[in-house]
Amino acid sequence: MRFANPEFLWAYLLVPVFVLLYIFLFSARNSFYKKFGDKVVLEKLLPKELFNFRPLKAAIFLLAFSLLIFALARPLFGVKTEMVERKGIDIFIALDISKSMLAEDIVPNRLKRAQYEIGKFFDMLSGDRVGLIVFAGTSFTQMPLTLDYGAARMYLESVNTDWISSQGTDIAGAIELARKSFPPNNASKVMIIISDGEEMQGDAIKAAKLAAQDGIVIYTIGVGSESGSPIPEQRSGNSVVYKKDKAGNIVMTKLNPKTLEEIALATNGKYFSVGVDLNFQEIFKEISTMEKSDFGASKRLKFHEQYQLFLLAAIILFILEFFLPDAIRRKNEWMGRFVSP
Repeated sequence: MRFANPEFLWAYLLVPVFVLLYIFLFSARNSFYKKFGDKVVLEKLLPKELFNFRPLKAAIFLLAFSLLIFALARPLFGVKTEMVERKGIDIFIALDISKSMLAEDIVPNRLKRAQYEIGKFFDMLSGDRVGLIVFAGTSFTQMPLTLDYGAARMYLESVNTDWISSQGTDIAGAIELARKSFPPNNASKVMIIISDGEEMQGDAIKAAKLAAQDGIVIYTIGVGSESGSPIPEQRSGNSVVYKKDKAGNIVMTKLNPKTLEEIALATNGKYFSVGVDLNFQEIFKEISTMEKSDFGASKRLKFHEQYQLFLLAAIILFILEFFLPDAIRRKNEWMGRFVSP
């Protein structure tokens, strides 16, 4: 058995609280009657209880509450296997991890913000395979194409700028790597390149044209400000040491959109100048209009929802507890003689 909403099971911690509350109320009631008057006098004033339903009502309420929690957690059992046709788009994300991506003109920095936005992009996908390529002076495939978005997120979150020692922006190498990694027969192949475009090396435009011949559409995203920002190298408390050139001047990293735009245009893609305000919504809208590739059928286990019976039982017990009296009392004969004419 499994649950669709297991977080509701935490509400079972309230059950012992209710038990203690009932015990306290029963004890307080008995203490009140003891303080109110003599036991013999009370028995004459109050009709004798033939049946005391208070413990039963408490038990019914606790059972109904427990069943309600179980229903809200949506128990799933009873499994059947079904075949599911999968259609989607193959998407490789190429992420720049050169040191310039540590610039803080985007909070907290260019790389961390890009990772966050890519994670949100994964949440938008359904049935699309996604892969991850990282690059600086060289490039390598961090994650091949997969439908497991949870695993993709873990791979993404582990990325840092120390992975590649050689600095630069080898977008040409990243494009060539994606060309080799895409399945050749898929109709829908997308590459999303995220970079500040600085220190470009290799012939990225030529690589993009070759990718276009393979049916790959490239979207480029320029991150960072064109006015420039220093690159943090060391931190010690509130003090920051920034990267300097040989002359001792602080190096300013700036967004270089020209080549990024030409790469996208070479593949009939689009360049997004997001600057310091990353947003993948427009890119997703563009991708969602593309033709979906058929990834074939796969088996999927489907669990049946079974909350209905537990919810119905809980409602019936709540109604029973509501209408059940606290006690059935015998008619007080002494009071009857006292008030009769």
